[in-house]
Amino acid sequence: MSSALLNVNDLRIYYYTLTGVVRGVDGVSFQLQDGEVLGIAGESGCGKSTLGYGLLGLIPPPGRIAGGSVVLDGIDITKLKPAELRKVRWAKVSMVFQGAMNALNPVYTVGHQLAEPLVIHKGMSVKEALEVAGEMLKRVGLGPEVLGRYPHELSGGMKQRVMIAMALLLKPRLVIADEPTTALDVVIQAQIMNLFKEIKQRERNAMIFITHDLSLIAEVADKTAIMYAGKMVELGPSDNVFNNPAHPYTQGLLRSIPRLRGKEKITWIPGVPPDLRAPPPGCRFHPRCPYAMDVCRSEEPPTVEVEKGHTVSCWLYAKR
Repeated sequence: MSSALLNVNDLRIYYYTLTGVVRGVDGVSFQLQDGEVLGIAGESGCGKSTLGYGLLGLIPPPGRIAGGSVVLDGIDITKLKPAELRKVRWAKVSMVFQGAMNALNPVYTVGHQLAEPLVIHKGMSVKEALEVAGEMLKRVGLGPEVLGRYPHELSGGMKQRVMIAMALLLKPRLVIADEPTTALDVVIQAQIMNLFKEIKQRERNAMIFITHDLSLIAEVADKTAIMYAGKMVELGPSDNVFNNPAHPYTQGLLRSIPRLRGKEKITWIPGVPPDLRAPPPGCRFHPRCPYAMDVCRSEEPPTVEVEKGHTVSCWLYAKR
């Protein structure tokens, strides 16, 4: 058994719809060590959020895990029954959901929603749970008076801080943040990112940070993964991925970001992501790739290590 905190092997998550099987996550494998931060980036629909939900066993119907394993702290999440999963969620792995405005229950106070997991998982009284929840709110920059408020009484940034406090309440070893700065203005985004940096230094949790914004990943992540059409096409230390991108898709993403310094011309990736009900044969990026070869159109590329800890799924490197 690997010593990694999280070991994902050949994970496949499919949505079984009336119009066909959508391969949301298709054969993803990676490891995450204790205290490590992994950033996951890619276009909308590439499977980032589906992967995050899969790590908690929270795939919304009609989706389900079609194969592979997710071993967290020695426990295979994919083999647990619903009652067993509830004991793992928030205690060992928690999630900051995308769009805090919709994740909080509008008919309960913030205090009620923060106290509930402490009462259920830790057996605390409501009074004890509210005291712990108030202390956690202070750690994310909110006052204990927020406990008595309803979600509609909070700003977007305050709701996001409440969600972060909720994710940290039971001191899980892994926290998944699914686009935590979505729908926030740039000032609040900066505050939330500074909060994640503080959490990284103070709590030493392992984290998975899911976002469209590569610049945010560069701020917090030790490792960076790039997803495309349900596949993880590149994975490695953040410095290597940003300074020496190997996959043509990663190169295209980085060339689309404006630079404060330098005269590189901003470009874009032509075309659109494929329909995951019928993805193209071979490499799924080949219809948009400027370096596509015949083998790319017929055979799926192997995963190649281009430098220590830096892997890429691309025939350009396999041929070498």
